[in-house]
Amino acid sequence: MALSFKSPVSARDKIAQHRRRPIPQAQGPQMIVFATEVHVSDFTGREVTEFLCRCTDAEYQSWWPGTHLRFHTARGEAGVLGAVVYMDEYVGAYRVRGHAVLRDHRPGERLLVQMVWQRIPLPVFVDILLRDDPAGVTIRHEVRIGFAGIGALLDPILGLGHGPDFAAALDAHVREEFPRLRDMLQARP
Repeated sequence: MALSFKSPVSARDKIAQHRRRPIPQAQGPQMIVFATEVHVSDFTGREVTEFLCRCTDAEYQSWWPGTHLRFHTARGEAGVLGAVVYMDEYVGAYRVRGHAVLRDHRPGERLLVQMVWQRIPLPVFVDILLRDDPAGVTIRHEVRIGFAGIGALLDPILGLGHGPDFAAALDAHVREEFPRLRDMLQARP
């Protein structure tokens, strides 16, 4: 059976979530899912997707110095389905790096990448779902790990090293990084 870690939700967040329509989730029942939802005021989904689709290492490092190390398009055309990006960052004490293929891109609404190793697709997805409102944007950041079907038997092996400590570190990371991105972009001339 796969493990699922959910971030703690405050009463204020529960009320706010109840008032909003839910963001659609694309996950299999056997996957390990790390999900964080954060609202960032004075920001839009389009700003997020435009930045991430055309990000350079220097911009990525400016976003969060010492934590964000590298992020750039390694193959293909930036922002186009099938493009391969390279990412390297710290999530708490964990170093997360690798190549990913852009699987879905809806400007201002969604970015979905799938991790790859030597061009072989891995059952690891990073999904950023965005919903604008008059005050800003709600960002749902999901990391989904796991196979569908019979391959789900391997999910516990994939989950090794991705337990509650990683879930807490990822949750804190996401909650800090998107307000930082807004601040960095708004500080530009």
